[in-house]
Amino acid sequence: MTQRIDATTAHAWAALGGAPQLLQTVSYVPADGVLPSRLPVRELARATVGACSLAAAELGARRSGGAVPAVRVAEAAVGTAFVSERHLRIDGRKPVNFAPLSGFWRAADGWVRTHANYPHHRARLLAALGIADEGDENALAKRLAEELAGRPAQWIQETVYEAGGLAVAVAPPAQTAPGAAPTLIESRQVGDAAPRPLPPAPLPASGVRVLDLTRVIAGPVATRTLALLGAHVLRVDSPRLPEAADAHADTGFGKRSTRLDLADPRDRQTFEELLAHADAVVTGYRPGALDRLGLAPDALLERRPGLVVAQVSAWGWSGPWAGRRGFDSLVQAATGIAALEAGPDGHPGALPAQALDHGTGYLLAAAVLRALTERQESGGGRHLRLSLAATASWLMHGITPATPTTPPGDAYDPTPWLTERPAPYGRLRYARPPLGHADAPRDWSHPPTLWGTDRPMWL
Repeated sequence: MTQRIDATTAHAWAALGGAPQLLQTVSYVPADGVLPSRLPVRELARATVGACSLAAAELGARRSGGAVPAVRVAEAAVGTAFVSERHLRIDGRKPVNFAPLSGFWRAADGWVRTHANYPHHRARLLAALGIADEGDENALAKRLAEELAGRPAQWIQETVYEAGGLAVAVAPPAQTAPGAAPTLIESRQVGDAAPRPLPPAPLPASGVRVLDLTRVIAGPVATRTLALLGAHVLRVDSPRLPEAADAHADTGFGKRSTRLDLADPRDRQTFEELLAHADAVVTGYRPGALDRLGLAPDALLERRPGLVVAQVSAWGWSGPWAGRRGFDSLVQAATGIAALEAGPDGHPGALPAQALDHGTGYLLAAAVLRALTERQESGGGRHLRLSLAATASWLMHGITPATPTTPPGDAYDPTPWLTERPAPYGRLRYARPPLGHADAPRDWSHPPTLWGTDRPMWL
C-alpha cells in the first residue's frame, strides 16, 4: 500500500476543487498486471476512483460532522470495474459489446473507426455509403469493408457524419481532439440560493434525488455510482430512443428507469414535477441537444435554484466537433490513442478498457458529490461540464506513469471482485463497485430494473 500522495490523484482532486490536505488520506493496494497499456491507463483509472472515493468520504463526513475517513482503493477492484461490461454475464450468456459493423476498417489512405451498435446509427452508416441493408451481418460487413477501402478516410468521416451516422478517421499519435476542452472539469456556481445542508445519513448521498438523462457508459457509470452511495436515481429516456438491454443490465444497478416524451405536454408536466424536487440533473447528450426542450443548464437552474447540473459529452464544449455524436472508441480514434496502441502490422488498437468512459464517469460522480458538499456552505447552484475528449487529453499529455511499486503487489485476479445475484434480466454476474472509502457499500441496494418500466415518480 502506497503512502505518498499520488500525483495523478492530486491532479484530479485539484480539478474537482478539493482541499489538498485531504489527499493524505488516500492510498492504493497495487495489483500486478492491471490494465496494461502503452499509456498510463492504470494511473488514470485508480486516480478517478480514488478521487471519487475521497469526494464520497468528504461528503459523508460533512453530513455527520466527523473527520474525513481514510480512502484505500484496490487496483484489482478498479481494473475489474473498468471492464464491467466485459465481465457481465446474463444467465451465463456473454453480451456482445460491439456490433459486427462497429470497428476499424481500412480506407483508401488510412483507417476509420465506425460505431453502429444502435440500430439507427447502423442504418445511417449503411445509407450514407449506399449499401442496401440486405443479407446477414457477415455479408454486410464484407460489403462495408469493400466500400470503405475505396474511399478516403476524411471523406468517409464527413459523409457519414452528414447522414447522422458515426465514423471517425484514425488520427496519428499526439493528435488532440477537435475542439477538446482543455479543462478536465469545468465548474461554476450559479445564483445565490440559500445553502442546502444535508442531514446526517448512513451513506454520503442518502436522500439526494438525481434525474439521470444519460446513455451508454460514462453518464450511467456516474449515476450508478451515486446510486451506490445512497442517492435516489431515476433514469429518464425518450420512448423513441431504445437502449440496449445488456448495457442497462450493466449500468442500471441501484437505479430506477422510466420513459418520458418531453415533447408531449403530459409527460413534460411529469418531468417538471420531478425536477421540482430534484437535487441534481445529470445529462449525457451532445451540447445543445436538450436546449430545445427547455433543458439547457441555465434554464434548469432558473426553474430549480440550487440545483446541481452535471453534463458529459464526447468532444467537449467548443470547436467544430462540439455538436457531434461520439463514443469512447471514436474519441480514442480521433485523438491518436488508437494509432498509438496499434499492433506491429499497423492495425489500430484500443485501450485495455473503455477507460475514457469509465474514468470520466467516476470523475462526473465525484464532481456531483463535491458540488453537494460545497452547496451546504456557500449555497447557489452548480453547473459542471466534463468530456471524454478532455479525459483523453489528460491521459495522453497530463499523466506521468507511476514508478513501479516495490513489491509490485499480487498478480491481478478479477475473481474476488465479481459477484452474482438474481435480477429481472436473469441471473447476473457482475463487477463489484470499486470505491474504497471507509464504510463504502460493497454492493448496490438492488439490481437493475427492466429499462423504462418504472413509474416516473420519486419514492
